[in-house]
Amino acid sequence: MTSDRNRLSGPLADPAADAGYPDTHPPRMGFFTDTSVCIGCKACQVACKEWNLLPAETEELDLLGQSFDNTGALSADNWRHVAFVEQKVAPDRQPVDLGMPAVGPPPGHDTGSGDGQVRWLMSSDVCKHCTHAACLDVCPTGSLFRTEFGTVVVQEDICNGCGYCVPACPYGVIDIRPGDGRAFKCTLCYDRLGAGREPACAQACPTDSIQFGPLEELRERADRRVAELHERGVDRARLYGRDPEDGVGGDGAFFLLLDEPEVYGLPPDPVVTTHDLSSMWRHAATAAVGVAVSVALSFLGRGTWERTRP
Repeated sequence: MTSDRNRLSGPLADPAADAGYPDTHPPRMGFFTDTSVCIGCKACQVACKEWNLLPAETEELDLLGQSFDNTGALSADNWRHVAFVEQKVAPDRQPVDLGMPAVGPPPGHDTGSGDGQVRWLMSSDVCKHCTHAACLDVCPTGSLFRTEFGTVVVQEDICNGCGYCVPACPYGVIDIRPGDGRAFKCTLCYDRLGAGREPACAQACPTDSIQFGPLEELRERADRRVAELHERGVDRARLYGRDPEDGVGGDGAFFLLLDEPEVYGLPPDPVVTTHDLSSMWRHAATAAVGVAVSVALSFLGRGTWERTRP
């Protein structure tokens, strides 16, 4: 079990053991998403919807007018979201050179925005299955729970739709389904894990951008991949959510990014929102005691005045 110091934040080697599972539980499982090889095919989105029977948001294909992004963000109906980040090559901001041919008009056909060249950064986003998951801390019914694999799952039949988990998530992942009222998010295919199978999205990924396995093995693999990219001159490659010392104690689903996290719509320094929960309760209790003492003293003082007045 974890120490009280790391009950709500800080490094935690074994979240499943902290949640009450015996020492014989399986290793912590997770995702490593290597965005440098993502081709934006959306096979993960389709596989996730098919396996989990997620409803379509519209009956027809809905494009947002922003490249090929058709969902915009994670939601109760979209547990995988493939982001398409289009960056224009301008004189004041040169993107990272990935050694790939530029996309744009022929030389001499400037569009008025630099040299007209662009690059796309593509990434399949998903629930991070945090080491310290604020959604778990605030759920009043136990609908959200930690599995023996260290992942975080919503039991939809227990969810009462209070919505406390929605603002608690530092990544904005969990969401309430319109017309239903309950919260939904990625389960890391808990039903498939129990049968010894990998999640549907990872199985469908044609480039192995989404990699599934024991979290410690994935972290070692990711470290090697970043070192490889740095040797090839991709200096801005970095890991996001891999560090157990970060604000959420490390993520169960982490990423290799080719630019700043904000470029991908990710918070630069996420912190578990219940980090100060215990101190907040202590301060609230202290304030409540102070108010009670003040009220009691005021009544005692009034009684003394009543007895001593002429």
